[in-house]
Amino acid sequence: MSGRAFLAVLRRDVYVTGRELPSFLAQVLVQPFFFLLVFVVVLGRGGFVAEGYGEIMLPGLIALNAMFGALQSVTLPLVFELSWTREIDDRLLAPMPVWAVAVEKIVFAGLRGLLASLLMVPIGLAMIDVGWPAEGLLPALLMVVLGALLGAAMGLTIGTAVPPRRINILFAVIFTPLLFTGSVQYPWLTLEDLRWFQVLSALNPLTYVSEGLRASLVPGIPHIPLWVCVLVPVLAIVLFTLLGIRGFLRRALD
Repeated sequence: MSGRAFLAVLRRDVYVTGRELPSFLAQVLVQPFFFLLVFVVVLGRGGFVAEGYGEIMLPGLIALNAMFGALQSVTLPLVFELSWTREIDDRLLAPMPVWAVAVEKIVFAGLRGLLASLLMVPIGLAMIDVGWPAEGLLPALLMVVLGALLGAAMGLTIGTAVPPRRINILFAVIFTPLLFTGSVQYPWLTLEDLRWFQVLSALNPLTYVSEGLRASLVPGIPHIPLWVCVLVPVLAIVLFTLLGIRGFLRRALD
């Protein structure tokens, strides 16, 4: 019964996303599209960025979409569901354990993150001229899946930890630092002469997803070894999933 209930809840969430597809596409594609347009196309035409910068930034934007697409899918809705509206109470009536409700949110948010990152691929390839090796596509897909699950697990943790009255600072204190220290716009190894920022970037799990995608798709650019880029997100997914489920149990049963 628990498995069927889990799939039923997941199917309902996917159906709702399908009905809200235009708003979902706007949420996950507008920001990375303008990042690519301004930093690569516009600044590239003026000679303000090096030729070939698009090869560096596009894998970072795909990683960003995987992680933030999933993170935003669970964090903000969960803050509201656990506070004034208490919409979470309806889900707790489903015939499955409370922890499974939290896991369903991770799986659903992960699917949204995966879709958001895959949608960014044709947009990026249409805007800039890049060539990716065929043998790098499967490792790249693995990194995208890890990035989506990582964003979902982090979103569950943040969504259960942030009180509703603090939601106005969520973007400034959490989302913005994650965005600009995740090696989306630069290869991590190029920061050797800016050591403090390199250390700060190393603490951001998004860095390893960005670097893993570059290692797979543009291996000629200096990058963190791929096995490190796989290992760190896996450990982070386990850690944030446990923290998120613990926080969800505490808030949902409060």
